[in-house]
Amino acid sequence: MSDDRQLLRRFAEERSEAAFGELVTRHLPLVYSTAIRQAGGDEHLAKDVAQLVFTDLARKAPGLSENIILAGWLHRATIFAARQTLRGDRRRREREQQAVIMNAVQSESESADWQQIRPLLDEALDRLGKADRDALLLRFFEQQSFSQIGANLGGSEDAARKRITRALEKLRTILQKHGVTTTVAALSTVVSANAIQTVPVGLASVLTNTSLAAAATGTTFTLLKIMTATQLKLGLGALVVAGATTAIVIQHQMQSRLLAENQSLHQQLAQLQNDNNDLSNRLADAGDAKKLTDDQFNELLRLRGEVGRLRNQAGQVQKLQNDNQELQAQLANAPTQPAQLAPEDQYQLHQMHMTTAMKQVALAIRIYEGDNNMQAPTNLDQLARYLEPNTNGFSYTYTVGNPDFIGMDNFELMNVGSVNINLPLMLMIRERTPRRNPNGEWERIYAFADGSVQTINSDDGNFDVYERQHSAAAETSNQSPQ
Repeated sequence: MSDDRQLLRRFAEERSEAAFGELVTRHLPLVYSTAIRQAGGDEHLAKDVAQLVFTDLARKAPGLSENIILAGWLHRATIFAARQTLRGDRRRREREQQAVIMNAVQSESESADWQQIRPLLDEALDRLGKADRDALLLRFFEQQSFSQIGANLGGSEDAARKRITRALEKLRTILQKHGVTTTVAALSTVVSANAIQTVPVGLASVLTNTSLAAAATGTTFTLLKIMTATQLKLGLGALVVAGATTAIVIQHQMQSRLLAENQSLHQQLAQLQNDNNDLSNRLADAGDAKKLTDDQFNELLRLRGEVGRLRNQAGQVQKLQNDNQELQAQLANAPTQPAQLAPEDQYQLHQMHMTTAMKQVALAIRIYEGDNNMQAPTNLDQLARYLEPNTNGFSYTYTVGNPDFIGMDNFELMNVGSVNINLPLMLMIRERTPRRNPNGEWERIYAFADGSVQTINSDDGNFDVYERQHSAAAETSNQSPQ
């Protein structure tokens, strides 16, 4: 798998859309999660921020240093873009005299620690030194192993482990100054469990296309604001049409929605043309564009841009309607059956399901420890009441009518009786049976004592060396003074 530097070089030199798409897919969880925290839970603003960040990356890629840690660059760019977006959104809402609710309702499942840490996390990370910040972002947001972090930072696995420990302590000190009292182990656990948010389906492909288009045409910030209301909606609509083979009823729903969107777009176009004409007349009467206020002048430019954009979108809606009718005609003589995924795609989905399920089991273990004087469970049956209603396993789906059930017998406890929260890198759970990926490599998923989850690869399917390195004895030795 190509690293970030190779992908950036390919994009900068060849303008490779595939390379840029891989970068977006790889780093979108970091950017989207940071953006949604900065936006107070507002998903629409978070998508706008993500669009700006990747557009900026597409423009600046040729000038970035070959030694850059892309995760660190993207995190700072996301904070900057979020601040710019929030300021603009706040001014717009004030002009329209609308009530502004900037903080989303917090999830009932969040712990008290996370409720305190969440609004402070990004600012605290930004105050760390570059090396410490990059190390934490690679570990908890990009979910890289210590060997990968060491390679990216130009050091060894052991150096990366120590860097993470020191950086966590510095982060805890910064948070403590803001009234958050916690330990390094607890901070590691809560960040690992909550830092990454689920990215909306299809967002990566939409951002890839629109970022490349915007970078090529020099589209301004104000034009990007309409992406969420129109282009993103149509992009997601196109994804629904593409998956229409799952059931004919989806086609009817899609057609109705497209007709409604088409009517809405035409209404918006007419309104925007009226507003545009009104502002143009005011500009002509003034005799000089500089006599308009900055807000009025910017609004005029925005409306002109949106009129052009909506004309294009209206044409796209008509094309989607035509494509939808063709699909319906093809489906009329075809039997309805569950959509089938390519083996590679199905493997990737199963891998994601396994990782998600293991995170839930790891979290249940941490809660169990809190209820039992920090004693870890000796068998998985002890976790039953913490996993309800998923006592026997976890149900997912590949596609409609194509389930993926992951039973509890897929997991196996490790270092039973020795797991210690103060040894965060000790292995706590493993996938019972290794699996061979489409590239022929063996993979196995592990959960650590700090609650984090990693996928480890092996050429021959033997993971004994790795497991010994993260055993109770090895981790106790690593924590001992040198």
